[in-house]
Amino acid sequence: MSQINKLFKSNLNVVNMGSQIFHEEVLKQDNPSVNIDWKPPGAGDEKLLEALDWLSDQSAIDQANDQVIEIMMSSKMVLTGVARAIDVVPGMSKHTILHAGPPITFEKMPGPMKGAVIGALIYEKLAKDADEALALAQSDSITYASCHDHQTVGAMTGVISANMLVHCVKNETYGNYGFSMVHEGSGYTVQRYGSWDEGVINRLNWLDQEFRPVLNDAIKLSGGIDVGATIAQALHMSDECHNRNKASSSLFYKQIVPFLLQTEYPKEVLLRVSQFINGNEHYHLSITMAASKAQLDAANGVKNSTIVTALSRNGYEFGIKVSGLGKDHWFTGPARMVDGLFFPGYSQADACPDMGDSAISETAGLGGFSLGNAPAIVQFVGGTVADALSYVKKMYEITWSENKNYTIPFLNFRGTPAGVDVRKVIETGILPIITTGIAHKERGKGQIGAGITTPPQECFEKALIALSDAYKKGEE
Repeated sequence: MSQINKLFKSNLNVVNMGSQIFHEEVLKQDNPSVNIDWKPPGAGDEKLLEALDWLSDQSAIDQANDQVIEIMMSSKMVLTGVARAIDVVPGMSKHTILHAGPPITFEKMPGPMKGAVIGALIYEKLAKDADEALALAQSDSITYASCHDHQTVGAMTGVISANMLVHCVKNETYGNYGFSMVHEGSGYTVQRYGSWDEGVINRLNWLDQEFRPVLNDAIKLSGGIDVGATIAQALHMSDECHNRNKASSSLFYKQIVPFLLQTEYPKEVLLRVSQFINGNEHYHLSITMAASKAQLDAANGVKNSTIVTALSRNGYEFGIKVSGLGKDHWFTGPARMVDGLFFPGYSQADACPDMGDSAISETAGLGGFSLGNAPAIVQFVGGTVADALSYVKKMYEITWSENKNYTIPFLNFRGTPAGVDVRKVIETGILPIITTGIAHKERGKGQIGAGITTPPQECFEKALIALSDAYKKGEE
């Protein structure tokens, strides 16, 4: 009997790849079958496959990606102080409004972002009320720009105006800075969700007038705070450092209070400052974002690298940047809705599409890439602890290396996935996982839930083609 006949007469143990119908038919005949959810790279698109083939197994790309990872790993991020944006952010002016995500016009901004712009113009005393601010916002007098294009990142709407307060984090290894607006606290009436009521404006004024000098003096007395060390410790205390920041915020409070007490400000002033920090469990998110920005900006512009240096969204588009293509190139696709859990009384119908620069955390190997560290947050964003570890394991499939500075105890202290590789995203079809809050689609109604989202595949497809074109040009 031929071997092929023996095969057909034996009991079948089927592994099916491709059409689901074959798997189902085998099961109907009482034979075991395992179905593998496999799709061809780039959904079989000929142009993408050609670009992927060209970019695979190129030693120059491997060396460039190794260099990017080395820059990320060797960066020492230190909080040096807080400052008005106009005093530290490159290119900032009195009539500049920064926002989250890739560049966008006022007309295309979602409701919360428009609200935040209106509030910023009132805060800056460029407009007396909402009607006057709206007219100004729609005029040519205001310059809109992406936070990411100005060494800055902003949570949710990311709207930052000249006199708003930002954390300043220096990458001491490479000399560059990252900036992020001080986290105002949780609740519905906060500027980053588009509110501009009296309480919001008063809080912004207090941050500038009282909080800023006090915290600055304390940070100066400390000699600067090592943000990377704080993040590394917080990861071992059940933070994932994007949606859960309880440990990192508590650690920062513990670090700064002794220096606050060494300043000569009145007791009641120190009490207000310390209570503001201690009462905000997300306070450190802003510092983490500024540090991640300083880390990833240093890794920008490494020729031939296929590693992503920014993941960001503005409620209209999702955009990515890639090291080898420089800091000024965005690759965009439509912003997605967030898959998650909603607070009572809200649903997907109330939600704004995904928004914010906070995915700079994932770009650095945090957030969804370290979700296995934060079992307490799993129920908040939806899923189980097993799901969280599964997400992390998938991220190893699309990253170039591991972040040896940020580790996961539940995986025997393995480093978090680091360096999203455009090629691997297209090859596997796996998209980066991002943990995030869900904003109401209307301004000023705040956070209505939390969950998990991913970028659109389109961003990576555009980047892959651009990388292939750039690499081929360099070879000519």
